[in-house]
Amino acid sequence: MMARNLSPSRLKKLLTPFSLTTYTYTRPVSNSLYSLIIEPSPTSPFSQNPTKTPPFIFFAKPFSSQNVKNRSLSNLPLTRDGNYEEATEQAFPICPGCGIHMQDFDPKQPGFSVEPSTKGPHYKKFKKMTPIVDESEISESIKLGLDNDILDVDKLEKFETADHVFDKMSDRTEKQGKASQKPIVCSRCHSLRYYGKVKDPKVENLLPDFDFDHTVGRRLTSIGGARTVVLLVVDASDFDGSFPRKVANMVTKTIDENELSWKEGKSANIPRILLVVTKIDLLPSSISPTRLEHWVRVRARVGGAGRLSGVHLVSSLRDWGVKTLVDDVVKFAGQRGNVWTVGAQNAGKSTLINAIGKCVGNAVTHLTEAPVPGTTLGIVRIEGMFNGKVKLLDTPGLLHPHQISTRLTAEEQKLVRIEKELKPRTYRIKVGHSVHIGGLLRLDVEESSVDSIYVTVWASSLLPLHMGKTENACTMLEEHFGRQLQPPIGDGRVKELGEWVKREFRVSGKLWDSSSVDIAASGLGWFAIGLKGEALLGVWTYDGIDVITRNALLPQKSNNFEVAGFTVSEIVSKADRARNKKKPTKDLKKTTKNDSTKASNEHDLEVLVPLEKKASGLQVK
Repeated sequence: MMARNLSPSRLKKLLTPFSLTTYTYTRPVSNSLYSLIIEPSPTSPFSQNPTKTPPFIFFAKPFSSQNVKNRSLSNLPLTRDGNYEEATEQAFPICPGCGIHMQDFDPKQPGFSVEPSTKGPHYKKFKKMTPIVDESEISESIKLGLDNDILDVDKLEKFETADHVFDKMSDRTEKQGKASQKPIVCSRCHSLRYYGKVKDPKVENLLPDFDFDHTVGRRLTSIGGARTVVLLVVDASDFDGSFPRKVANMVTKTIDENELSWKEGKSANIPRILLVVTKIDLLPSSISPTRLEHWVRVRARVGGAGRLSGVHLVSSLRDWGVKTLVDDVVKFAGQRGNVWTVGAQNAGKSTLINAIGKCVGNAVTHLTEAPVPGTTLGIVRIEGMFNGKVKLLDTPGLLHPHQISTRLTAEEQKLVRIEKELKPRTYRIKVGHSVHIGGLLRLDVEESSVDSIYVTVWASSLLPLHMGKTENACTMLEEHFGRQLQPPIGDGRVKELGEWVKREFRVSGKLWDSSSVDIAASGLGWFAIGLKGEALLGVWTYDGIDVITRNALLPQKSNNFEVAGFTVSEIVSKADRARNKKKPTKDLKKTTKNDSTKASNEHDLEVLVPLEKKASGLQVK
């Protein structure tokens, strides 16, 4: 049974360590009548003494495939060191997409990969051939202007046959394939590239957590060695949530210590920090680059990166700012430097490195790009991209538990993820009113020195919003969280996300027409507050989520204000239809009438009368 399940190549590997013996025997001549009738002859297939070689006979102890598998698993290193050390590549190959050690004997273990079958250079040659049944009745010679009866051989040599054309096409594709040949990646990277999801997320749990201090931190803080350039990659749409504060403080401290040693005449490696703000194409195109860079430097100083060698605003998808970044990396790395790419999960590190590879043109990178957090599992070393012996190293994304996106499921993350240019959604509200962003964040206007303030929501356009009275907020939590207000998706998910807690912020502003202060939630978005005075705001979210105040990133607001109630959203429409199906017809009419009257009294708005009420003669004032 084991031999049936194993391929011939794998079976051959298993049989190699065992001693194999063959023997040849001669069948004795039988004295029966049958042997006397058949005369032996050299041409007869029935000879008296045929020689046979039976199958191999094993002279070894019994073995099982499970023992071989366990022996291989014991040698497989379950680490995230990747291929930073050259010695690790000899035992197990490294996946060029995610940096994990690859193996081909257990699909339930990390790094499983299947080597694709080899194809000949002409395997596509006959795919474009037309079947004989479908061939045109007009011959090719007539189409080429030749006569079928009188053929000139000299002229025919000028025309290429189909085989010659296909041969040239295959030669051209071979040359192109050698230049951009796709390497073998693990099955996880293959699933992320072509399906956008991880096939078996439980396999990743077998890997240890990425210890940044042990693997990368000790190399960044070393006194000697090659030059060190650190690329701090930050997401522009979630700057404070994705900013690596711990790494920034560590490298800044190393710069101060090593610079002091260098001034004393000692050898010291002074790292260079380049802050790379990615995904700037998600910000409105009207933003000023000069103002954005000044804002970034201020926030980076607050985050602990006070010794920056440069700030780069980059869009990897549109190749904005990549060339300037490459020039700075070449200048600081020298001929033997190490360039470390560090950032939070899903900040765009792998996409940035692939964009750098396209810009440089010397090396083609094959890092896996996916909107799934934690795409890179181990350190990936890339050589030959820059001049000399400079190494570019991609590191696994840092896990920030204070980001609300880390608590969401894959389906919920699709709603929160910002994939298009941000559009403002502005409310003009008074004291005693609240604004919800899905079922994840709520803003209450508790006190204000002015009559009303402007609240602009900057978040994914897929997230539904709601504005209403604060006194009805408890009802919203019980009846609409997980339904009209998503994420979370489903009633049970609300309790799984944690405790709903409140924080208070006192803000002030000097202008009406622009926002002065942002209240940002990590991994979600932010409220931009515009007022000419002071206000006390209460912010509700789940316990452990980081909420901060900062100077406004985007001061503009929308020209058209949002109205009270739910925003127009497909999520709200589906939840309403599901809710209406569960109610009887009579109760549905009463509920619609009561809800309309309640909305008119609560928000002092003109309510549009449904068609059903017009038909029955009801009027709502």
